[in-house]
Amino acid sequence: MRDATGDDHEIHTTSNRSTFSSVLRRTVIGAIVPGSGLWSAGHRLLGGAVLAIFVASCGFLAVVAITRPLVLTNAALDPKTLGVLSVVLPVVGLIWAGLIVVTYRALKPSGLRFGQRILGYAIVAALVVSVVVPFGVGGRYAAVQKDLIEHVFAGNDSQSATRPTAPRIAGDANPWPGRSRINVLLLGSDAGPDRIGTRPDTIILASTNVKTGRTVLFSLPRNLQRIPFPANSPLADAYPGGVYAPDPEDAEDADELEWMLNSIYENVPDQNPGLLKSDNPGADATKLAVSGALGLPVDYYAMVNLQGFRDLIDALGGVTVNVNERIPMGGEESAGLKPGGWIEVGPNQHLDGFDALWFARARYGTDDYHRMKRRRCVIKAIVDQADPFTVLTRYQALAKSSKNMFFTDIPQSVLPSFAQLAVKVKEAPVTSVAFTNEVIDSANPDYRKIRAMVRQAIAESDAGTSRPSSADSLDDACAYHPATSDAPRPAADPTTAPAPKPRGRNQPGIPR
Repeated sequence: MRDATGDDHEIHTTSNRSTFSSVLRRTVIGAIVPGSGLWSAGHRLLGGAVLAIFVASCGFLAVVAITRPLVLTNAALDPKTLGVLSVVLPVVGLIWAGLIVVTYRALKPSGLRFGQRILGYAIVAALVVSVVVPFGVGGRYAAVQKDLIEHVFAGNDSQSATRPTAPRIAGDANPWPGRSRINVLLLGSDAGPDRIGTRPDTIILASTNVKTGRTVLFSLPRNLQRIPFPANSPLADAYPGGVYAPDPEDAEDADELEWMLNSIYENVPDQNPGLLKSDNPGADATKLAVSGALGLPVDYYAMVNLQGFRDLIDALGGVTVNVNERIPMGGEESAGLKPGGWIEVGPNQHLDGFDALWFARARYGTDDYHRMKRRRCVIKAIVDQADPFTVLTRYQALAKSSKNMFFTDIPQSVLPSFAQLAVKVKEAPVTSVAFTNEVIDSANPDYRKIRAMVRQAIAESDAGTSRPSSADSLDDACAYHPATSDAPRPAADPTTAPAPKPRGRNQPGIPR
């Protein structure tokens, strides 16, 4: 039979445990719903004020998210708002963490055992970390986003000879008044430390229906010649016979490389300085040339350099593509140097930035037209694999690579409209037309035929009836259908040229 002292001790211990459990429970609830813990501790004024602010804030954000979701998108793309968020979010996190500590201290009873005190402080520390870290990361992401937008996208004072009038605020049925499509020129630049000047050798126009997001990619060869500028452009009079179309009497003495599409970026501004009032006259000249070739207005351009492309792929964690033929890494046929390595044939090959760059640009034993096809598949892989989780978890690396990779005349004010359109593009089919040597004669192209193919491809895309005669589905074009899967791998050769290696293993030049 237990004596009186023992009974009192048992009752006290049970009560202590019950009280401590209640304190922990109310502290956790107070961390989730700030102010509720202080209210239950008897601090009605402070607890009620905090609780009211929290509920009102959540209610406001919920109403905005449901009724005006694009307001949040606009805020995430506005440098001024991002600058405020980069400061406010960490401060809110610290205030929230302070409320957790204050709530626990207000609820904590006296006479806790040593083990209970340790457990209580450990739980409070965990709650503080769970609040501070997300708000701190959010503030950091806001600062990174602000820096990315300000460095990559054009400001209000930028000049362009070809950019359209800024659209209406995102949220309208058609944020581009009077336009059914937006056309963005995608350029792959070969600029780098081992190269002189800039000559885009990847030239793709992405034409998107602003209502449906259906997109057609038009790939032009870099050696396209005799390109007519649009009749209403300032360059039409300067090049009446088409870009670099030489006089027949002087053709033998002319440098054919200077007649080609990819030379326009450098040569037109050099030959006609000041003719295009622009921060980047080379890009504007190239936009006008592509517009003249395809018969479509070119609204904006986005240019990526080679190293940035590689960094972007690595930041994404690599891309997965189907390899239908062995891709050489290195090698130079004119010098008799063979590749130092190969990307082997196979479905769902996961490539890092180094290998993906070779997959997109390798030319040994092939030609520009095969490269055009592979590049479209790499672009598709990037779009398909840039899912929200990947973007969120790798955001800082992606932002850093994008900052060093992109040059564009897309203004900051247009970003919300593009964000609205990107959602549609992600869910819509993408088709492509590659103007290869099987379709056109790049030295003397039939531009009437090219423009007719463009019109047909767009009409079929809008109607959802694209046929191989004009446009190929990227899903089909990039599917696994090997042509040389059983080709033997060549033996080592003393004249082999090593492929460029990742950092620390020296890289000779990147394939041109």
